[in-house]
Amino acid sequence: MRNHFPYDAIMISTDVQLNISAVGRRIRAAEDAAGRPTGSVSLLAVSKTKPPDLVREAYNSGLTAFGENYAQEMAEKARDLADLPLSWHFIGPIQSNKTTIIAEVSDWVHSVDRLKIARRLSEQRPPEKGPLNILLQVKTSDEDSKSGVLPEALPELIGAIAELPHLMLRGLMTIPAPTRDTMLQRQPFRVLRETLLPLQQAQPGLDTLSMGMSGDLEAAITEGATLVRVGTDIFGARYN
Repeated sequence: MRNHFPYDAIMISTDVQLNISAVGRRIRAAEDAAGRPTGSVSLLAVSKTKPPDLVREAYNSGLTAFGENYAQEMAEKARDLADLPLSWHFIGPIQSNKTTIIAEVSDWVHSVDRLKIARRLSEQRPPEKGPLNILLQVKTSDEDSKSGVLPEALPELIGAIAELPHLMLRGLMTIPAPTRDTMLQRQPFRVLRETLLPLQQAQPGLDTLSMGMSGDLEAAITEGATLVRVGTDIFGARYN
């Protein structure tokens, strides 16, 4: 089958199994440093633009959850790897004309930021697949390019989404502005954690904070991440 999204032709040499072990050690060390229980943080392998063979290799190394940014690419990989018990997480911007694919293929969607998209996902979710787990993407930095709902708008949006069938609201996600400064890394993650806390009083099922990537996962774990999204440090960087 010809892929609509070309996979990397040139990649830095990588050993997926060794990389997964190294990332796992980083996560466990960060949990320990933050005084959190071992295993309290889950790893989502970001497999966008990576070929199915690498996803299969990551599965054989112990991972089952994979994140994708493009709906059609996710659907093609899900078909190619249908023999494996994988969990597909859609983590990219959501176009209205792609919600059918996302609703049909995904197990989780991290990037819901408006009611229109939530309604479409609910309407298009196949009932036999059970509720679609969703996270609300929250804007925690001033970057104009970053999507997300403002924290003060969350209660109203959550109330409206709670009325929709076929969705299970699980928590919040953010993609802050990149920085190498550890203290600056922690600030938006702290905002997300502090935003979630009062919401959990009314919605105890909000149990997920999706935040932190290859370059800042330690800061995210310190501030309460329950799921980190790692691509480069597992599959290697690519040259464009």
